[in-house]
Amino acid sequence: MKNLYVGNLPHSTTESELRGVFESHGAVEKVSIVMDRETGRSRGFAFVEMTNPAEADKAVAALNGSDLGGRALKINEATPKTDTRRPSGGGGGGKRFGGGGGGGRDDYQGHARQPREPRW
Repeated sequence: MKNLYVGNLPHSTTESELRGVFESHGAVEKVSIVMDRETGRSRGFAFVEMTNPAEADKAVAALNGSDLGGRALKINEATPKTDTRRPSGGGGGGKRFGGGGGGGRDDYQGHARQPREPRW
């Protein structure tokens, strides 16, 4: 079983049309055209799962760069999606209020910090 990424698809491409393109090179298990949640329109890429890895490799070699609906297809083996979120679970905000301040103060690097006197 091999999962292939198919990019630069015309937005009008249907799953059955894409299946037909790949079935000429081997058995196709599943075709998933990725749709936009808000518009319900194709996002221009899909995933095709082929049963035989050798046939999938032949399909990539034969179809990568080929024309479908006036667009050159970009086909390669799909890689698993990596989790790009930060391990802390934060939403990528960083510093919330005000700037960072003190950015490039190299002259104090490597020195132990002196304890402060209490303010009261």
